[in-house]
Amino acid sequence: MFILQSDPMAAPILAYEDLGLVQGSGWLFRNLALFVAPRDRLALIGRNGAGKTTLLKLLAGQIDADEGRRTVVPGSRIVLLEQEPALTGFSTLRDFAMSGGGAAHDVDAIADQIGIDLDREALTASGGERRRAAIARALAMAPDVLLLDEPTNHLDLSAIEWLEDWLGRYSGAFIAISHDRTFLTRLTRSTLWLDRGGIRRKEIGFGGFDAWTDEVYAQEARAADKLDAKLKLEFHWLQRGVTARRKRNQGRLEKLGEMRAARAAMIGPAGAAKLSISTDDVRTKSVIRAEHVTKSFGDRAVIKDFSLRVQRGDRIGVVGSNGAGKTTLLKLLTGELEPDSGKITLAKTLDAVIIDQQRSLMAPDKSVRAVLTQGGDWIEVQGVKKHLIGYLKDFLFDPGVADAPIGSLSGGERSRLLLAREFARPSNLLVLDEPTNDLDLETLDLLQEVIADYDGTVLIVSHDRDFLDKTVTITLGLDGSGKVDIVAGGYADWETRRQVRREGSKPAAKATVVEPPKARVKLTYKDQRDYDQLPGRVEELEAIIARDETALMDADLYTRDPERFATLTASIAKARAEKDAAEERWLEVAETVEELG
Repeated sequence: MFILQSDPMAAPILAYEDLGLVQGSGWLFRNLALFVAPRDRLALIGRNGAGKTTLLKLLAGQIDADEGRRTVVPGSRIVLLEQEPALTGFSTLRDFAMSGGGAAHDVDAIADQIGIDLDREALTASGGERRRAAIARALAMAPDVLLLDEPTNHLDLSAIEWLEDWLGRYSGAFIAISHDRTFLTRLTRSTLWLDRGGIRRKEIGFGGFDAWTDEVYAQEARAADKLDAKLKLEFHWLQRGVTARRKRNQGRLEKLGEMRAARAAMIGPAGAAKLSISTDDVRTKSVIRAEHVTKSFGDRAVIKDFSLRVQRGDRIGVVGSNGAGKTTLLKLLTGELEPDSGKITLAKTLDAVIIDQQRSLMAPDKSVRAVLTQGGDWIEVQGVKKHLIGYLKDFLFDPGVADAPIGSLSGGERSRLLLAREFARPSNLLVLDEPTNDLDLETLDLLQEVIADYDGTVLIVSHDRDFLDKTVTITLGLDGSGKVDIVAGGYADWETRRQVRREGSKPAAKATVVEPPKARVKLTYKDQRDYDQLPGRVEELEAIIARDETALMDADLYTRDPERFATLTASIAKARAEKDAAEERWLEVAETVEELG
């Protein structure tokens, strides 16, 4: 993907000086100074409730600050893509998309590329359809500065990839709030960090954000002795929670890799999980068995000849475009839907908790305490009693929020509270439908941790590629044809499988004479050489990737030496592609070795 580079030395097209805003009884933030230069690619990072969405509305001129001066180059168009677009008063999605003043042919062209029928009635449109219409409206307005508030929410993978490609070629500047780490890593070149009422800017993309925050926290820790007792306690809780979680997650990622390797050994070359249970013991007993399952709606087969054994402790990710059959597959696996043919067997002891995208079950006038404990001080978490305050801290809440009404929480905080409530319930199967929507990055780290520590089985439907890569042991990939790819690993592993299939399906450059296959009695010279040498080459490539990623952690590298920054980025991408190809080739030869005995 080609990405236009920003020029940090260019004059700002949009700026705010001494920005301050009062919220409730105090300042949400004060004395902020920020600017947006032409072609800036900015990630806006901050915890839920820090004021990220509010800051975008201030920059867009939709609300007024209590202090500060906003400056915009005359004639510049600032466009905000809101997280929840207001469609009230519009008859169709086309009416809404055209309300921005963009040319009709531009609106139609974008809508066609992103896959949205603009003649759909606005009030009955789904969240994904509304989001696509809002994208068509915003992009057709030809903005000089594009403000993106969770742009990937409600989008499927194909739409996310289309938007990434469009932004990579976009000649204007943008600021993006997103929980999608892959989206931010691929596109951003600078980072704004909204933290504890202040803002920091660093000329590094989101890929260097964790290293930067660790550096900041380390500096603050060295100065902690100068803080008074209360601030010291607050800082200690924040810094310890963030950095310790990252260290723990590194260990969990290693464990996840081991689990994926074990699962890969049970999946055949064609991607169909073995169904034999002759070696099952108490800890590996299957909880869901699907045998040659097919499900159709009308003339269309949504799922064809699907077989899988889900073991206790498996983390299953389900991915694919909207309409590919993800929800159907999930309902089949949980017994909510019967197959047309084949068989689904569920363990008799299966006790499921389903966490979907609906937050309406929590009434806004209820308190946090009432939602979690029915008004008490203790909550039972998976059969173990915990004090409410301690449990709230586990889910990154300030203890003072215990008696706050649900209506006073941000959308992300409500999502976090819903997770806290559902994870407390006794269960051995968790079903998560787009669990990452509205969550900030620290909460996503927490969710990964909770899922990794969960004793039961997890089924996850998600478009968040990074989240799947760090969470699941098996990915079920649907392409809409009815076939389900079963891949040991996360989204990246499934994407590699798709890429190999696409390259394998390309027509040959020259016509070839097809001869009857001959029985293989030994490896060819090339096969033997690849079998012997590729593992070493993979190790070399891993070392190159680690070396270059370490160099990129230099926070000032992009500003000091943009050419070296670009060279390192290209080197990492090339090494990763070669490593993926080498691993795929070695597995192919290893299968031949196994066949030859």
